[in-house]
Amino acid sequence: MGGGSSPPFSRWARRSVDGVDNRADIRDFLTSRRARITPEQAGLLPGGGRRRVAGLRREEVAVLAGVSTDWYTRLEKGHIAGVSEDVLEAVARALQLDEAERAHLFNLARAASRPARTPQRRGGRAHIQPQVQWMLDSMTGSAAFVADGRLDVLATNTLGWALHSPMFDDPRRPPNFARFQFLDPRARDFYLDREGAADVTVALLRAEAGRRPHDTQLRELVGELSTVSEEFRTRWAAHDVRIHHNGTKQFHHPVVGTVDLHYRTLDLPTEDRSDLRLTIYTAEPGSPSEDALKLLASWAATATQAATPAADRT
Repeated sequence: MGGGSSPPFSRWARRSVDGVDNRADIRDFLTSRRARITPEQAGLLPGGGRRRVAGLRREEVAVLAGVSTDWYTRLEKGHIAGVSEDVLEAVARALQLDEAERAHLFNLARAASRPARTPQRRGGRAHIQPQVQWMLDSMTGSAAFVADGRLDVLATNTLGWALHSPMFDDPRRPPNFARFQFLDPRARDFYLDREGAADVTVALLRAEAGRRPHDTQLRELVGELSTVSEEFRTRWAAHDVRIHHNGTKQFHHPVVGTVDLHYRTLDLPTEDRSDLRLTIYTAEPGSPSEDALKLLASWAATATQAATPAADRT
């Protein structure tokens, strides 16, 4: 961690009310994707002479995408507004973008095409319907929670609270995964793969920034983390993006020790069209981690703070 801010933060987090000028984001994203691909990986014969750039040259991307070099150069400088979906698809294929990166490119294009002076929107806390909390509470053998794109935890069941109890110790509400991972020293012990967890968290926030460029609270969160954490600043500048899916995570819980869990994240439709996601953590049946989850559930039910999760869940 360290003090100070950085250009990658200030370019995105300090937007004016004059609309979304995301040319720097577009340039940095496309440049970083181009730099990671070699001519051999792209199926091109290596050019003669000494290469002055890492990865592909602009003219090579243009050839692969079927556009002129001048046109692609203009695109990479951020002039993406009005570009057709067919051309964006061609660029995505040329740069070998994965699903999350392709979606991010399209989100950047949509944001750039919005009229100037689009009002800034302060993303309020989404309303959690009682039926959602009922659903969470019915999951007694799994740890489950609902979070928004800023990684604010808006609702959880008791086991979800117990699993993430170190994060819920922070009095700030709603609790936030990014703040916990980069500002709370306990996160280094809580996540066994601390580096991998941090990479995923920033990639999720970067993807959300492409989807919701006017979200003031997201911008404030990025500014806070960029100011305090050098680890966050470095990852934010990489322009990596990610979409919620499924996988496995290892936690070292202060009460039950190491827990290996499988997770799956699902989009949660809401009446107000909030971008919410439901994540469910489960343990392999008959495994030590299942026993750990049962012990954790027992601890949550008997802890002196038993009233706290009920208040936090809503």
